Amino acid sequence: MEKEHLRELFKKYKAGTCTEEEKALLEAWYLQYNEQGLDISSKKIKAIGERIFRELPGNEHAFIKIGLQLAAAAAAIGIAITIALNIFFSASEELKMSNTPKILPGKNTALLTLANGQQIGLDTASNGNIVRQQGFAITKAANGLIIYKSIHGTDEPTTTGMNAIATPKGGQWQVKLPDGTTVRINSASSLQYRANLINGRYREVYLKGEAYFEVAKDRNHPFIVKTAGQQIEVLGTHFNVNAYPDEPDTRTTLAEGSVKVTTVSGNSRTISPGHQAILTNGNITVDQADTDDILAWTKGSFHFHDENIREIMRQVARWYDIEVIYNANAPQHGLNGRISRSKELSQVLQALEATGSVHFKQEGRRITVMQ
Repeated sequence: MEKEHLRELFKKYKAGTCTEEEKALLEAWYLQYNEQGLDISSKKIKAIGERIFRELPGNEHAFIKIGLQLAAAAAAIGIAITIALNIFFSASEELKMSNTPKILPGKNTALLTLANGQQIGLDTASNGNIVRQQGFAITKAANGLIIYKSIHGTDEPTTTGMNAIATPKGGQWQVKLPDGTTVRINSASSLQYRANLINGRYREVYLKGEAYFEVAKDRNHPFIVKTAGQQIEVLGTHFNVNAYPDEPDTRTTLAEGSVKVTTVSGNSRTISPGHQAILTNGNITVDQADTDDILAWTKGSFHFHDENIREIMRQVARWYDIEVIYNANAPQHGLNGRISRSKELSQVLQALEATGSVHFKQEGRRITVMQ
């Protein structure tokens, strides 16, 4: 939609003269920029609408009153209103980034450490066979997936030594374990496991950070994920574990199947799909969870639902490998939003600034957060 046409529609909406077709067009314009927009409360619609209108040509001193009517009209037909932030990205002067380097988003990069201590950079390794260790071949598929395959018909003994895949800040990777389980590993995380995966009657892995598991079914060998303070037992299911040391709790979120979460003291809870086990100071609570928000990272997005800026910036810092410091007046209230992880850091910060609740100052890779 051209800016001039958009400006006229906003003026008509302000005057209450929009036809139903024009209202629908205005709503469609909001939805068109869903990927770059933020889902916001009706209170914020007014503030951001006024800012957008001021940015349009000839409206430097004009204000538009986008109030509850548009939000209510959209809600009545099940539409989530989003704001097209990119209209004023180029004009925004709030984020002071002159003479600062571009900070690009994270990428697929990880380090594989074998049982003998050999280390392999997975992003630079060629596709095909990477290495052969006792009883197993490790290959890299064209899409980057690392695959463990048992070597049948060999006299080589199967190794029980530990392997590990570690991602740095700004990295992620995916591995297919010998039993067919796939694990997507988020940034600043590590997954440790035996090459044959089996430890007695269990399949067992150790996680620091965050990973999403799609566990292959094997009733004879339950799958165990161990993190600091807890272990998760499953037979075959899909779930996400967030166990970063800089987070106040460990969260296990179930997308499919069933899992049992047990603390080091022996307390356990079983959760069902759409629920989350939260481990805090040795205690487990279970709550409903928005799996779309929690699994958004696996689909290339940040989703925020009533999260404070510190929670949000911990995710941003891990993906963009930045340092974040906070002024005393940094906001404390929750924010809602959806932003692509493929954007440059400046675009993510501008999108957050567009809520009117937070501002940033960038100095190299250091970001200061203020009200």
